[in-house]
Amino acid sequence: MQYWKKLSHEQQDARITEALEENIDYSKRVSLGVPASKLDGQVFYDKASFLKDAPLLRTVVQNPNHIGCHTITESEPFFRGTQKIEQELIETLAVDMFGAAVSSCDGYVATGGTEANIQAVWMYRNLFMQDYGATLQEIAILASTDTHYSVVKAANLLSIAYYPVAVEDDTRCIIPEALEQTIIQALTQGIKYVIVLNNMGTTMFGSIDNPDLYAAYLQKHNVPFKLHLDGAFGGFIYPTSHPENNLNFSNPHVSSITLDAHKMLQAPYGTGIFLSRKDLMKYVFTKEASYVHGMDITLCGSRSGANAIAVWMILYNYGPYGWLEKINTLLYRTEWCCHALDAMGIPYYRHPKMNIITIRAHAIPAQVAADFLLVPDAHEGNVNWYKIVVMDHVEIEHLQAFIGAVKAHQS
Repeated sequence: MQYWKKLSHEQQDARITEALEENIDYSKRVSLGVPASKLDGQVFYDKASFLKDAPLLRTVVQNPNHIGCHTITESEPFFRGTQKIEQELIETLAVDMFGAAVSSCDGYVATGGTEANIQAVWMYRNLFMQDYGATLQEIAILASTDTHYSVVKAANLLSIAYYPVAVEDDTRCIIPEALEQTIIQALTQGIKYVIVLNNMGTTMFGSIDNPDLYAAYLQKHNVPFKLHLDGAFGGFIYPTSHPENNLNFSNPHVSSITLDAHKMLQAPYGTGIFLSRKDLMKYVFTKEASYVHGMDITLCGSRSGANAIAVWMILYNYGPYGWLEKINTLLYRTEWCCHALDAMGIPYYRHPKMNIITIRAHAIPAQVAADFLLVPDAHEGNVNWYKIVVMDHVEIEHLQAFIGAVKAHQS
């Protein structure tokens, strides 16, 4: 590991304290032109004694704005201290989790995985328009039918087409023949450039797409493309559970990655992460934001610096080996449940390196699914699947109770 290591609470506290001291202190420096301040002191009491031992809460109170992308250029100097921690976070993820060369990636903490996916599509749409002279009608998104609905949002917002690719019902793998036919269909309808959203853990199944499959067929048909990995769910699992994989920056076909820390990392909401190779984010530079120091090249604009601190703290609290132990614990619990389902002859899908079990709906009584808050694949119409996500709070005792309820209905 180049950067990622385990830090004690005292070490984290010292690093964050140093960063906050480098940020602006509104009570000590006159700042007439900055449209920002700490949280309202009449509502959010900032003198509480417990704050001295809570660096994240101190950051929330100070309320740093991380507008811009700090891996590219300097941003608002009032928040330089905490911006440096976000830079460290992005570099740690790019290099130590996703195999990038040192200082070869940009990125930022977004509002969530949906924003990060749209950021990628926006970036590549503009790249094709600016560098290739493409029209909107010549650009399309290619993704599997299991892909997160943010792909539909991106297509709608950016006025480009979306071509879904069929997957095999049992394995959830992309069907190669369907992929090629979809590409041919797109070409006959005037598409010349493709943006691929490749899944690293689909929302419903936890299934993993193979980016090299997309690349092979697009290259076969001489289609220029850019490939984005949607790791909103699997990005903090799969690189740890299966380190020898091709879903990272060591794969030349991969240009950007989405992560979502509010899922497996248990960070606050608003902690999606966007990573991309250098020299790509320039395609979404908004030059009209001239009053912003540096470049505003993110979809959301102003961002909470405290959210970046939260993700950094979680990663450095565990370190790579502590995180490996946590993921292995969740996978063990997942396997325990799978063995129990196997013993009852209940059909399900589960990727062996992921912590989602998606069960055929006909095998689970609807009342049991409701009692244990299983999530269906559809809330209206026919339900084909129910899923279990083995998160940190889901222990074997809870899974045992679920199995017992299913057995009671079988007897």
